[in-house]
Amino acid sequence: MDIILVPGFWLDASSWEEVTPALEAAGHRTHPLTLPGLESVDADRAGIGLHQHVVAVTAAVDAIEGKVVLVGHSGGGAIIHAVVDARPNKVERAIYVDSGPLGEGGVINDELPADGDDVPLPPWEGFEDADLVDLDDRLRDAFRARAIPQPKGVAYDQQHLHDERRYEVPATIIACEFPSAMLQEWIAAGHPFVAELARVRDVEYVDLPTGHWPQFTKPAELARAILAAVERTTAS
Repeated sequence: MDIILVPGFWLDASSWEEVTPALEAAGHRTHPLTLPGLESVDADRAGIGLHQHVVAVTAAVDAIEGKVVLVGHSGGGAIIHAVVDARPNKVERAIYVDSGPLGEGGVINDELPADGDDVPLPPWEGFEDADLVDLDDRLRDAFRARAIPQPKGVAYDQQHLHDERRYEVPATIIACEFPSAMLQEWIAAGHPFVAELARVRDVEYVDLPTGHWPQFTKPAELARAILAAVERTTAS
């Protein structure tokens, strides 16, 4: 199976480097992406918005013959959901890593402080305690050293969706900060945060208790969770 991995904010393709070897050892082909504006700290991020990131991932899907599995971490979850919407017949499964599908008109996070066209990685004090579980000082230093400013438009732009066949594509939620039972309680209560997720027909939940960056804090466990979801997909 071809597995396209979309990083969350401030990260490039290398953020998956401790996850992909296990997937490849199992015989899968991995395609970790560096999205527009994330090529380097010095990259030009002017004019890059959510649409440009969706187009880039859609192009990666189109370049592969046959179906793919999409993996999206954090803000990457909104991006892969838009790609599911754009190419519902090409996506075998969407895997959301501490994230979920973002519905029509939603934004990823327009409260992040911007500096011109950039959204720099905030100080750690700007995150919730739940975000930072298991992210020790060594990992924090390594993350900050590799962090690239996120294009402001990606964080602030509205999501636009067009094809309700997206709800027919199976999804896996790898729940890290919040246990899956809590997500399902929110769905049952009609919470707007999970309104789009509630409309997906086939959703499985996998609990991986850690902070918001399991690719750094629990990469082996994350790889196993992704691999299990892919194998369940190919076996069905």
